[in-house]
Amino acid sequence: MHMENHTIGADTIARTIILVLALVNQILAIAGHAVIPFTDNDIYQLVSVCWTAVAALVAWWKNNSFTCLACEADAWRKKQQEQKQTITDKKE
Repeated sequence: MHMENHTIGADTIARTIILVLALVNQILAIAGHAVIPFTDNDIYQLVSVCWTAVAALVAWWKNNSFTCLACEADAWRKKQQEQKQTITDKKE
């Protein structure tokens, strides 16, 4: 079976978090405790901020080559990796 790479969208994550909070809120209300004082929009904004922060960290962590020298180094590294893969393939 071939599995494809699937990503979960920010809107799906936001709706899931809102659903979980709604359920927790309902359980708290039934148990007679104070309910969570957040609106759906507050939660959506929080998830959006978290999603943006994660995207920023990933972009920062990844190799982002801006100079010509860095681009040349990336090309050299890619060539080295391809040569290594070719040698590995020949051994098999």
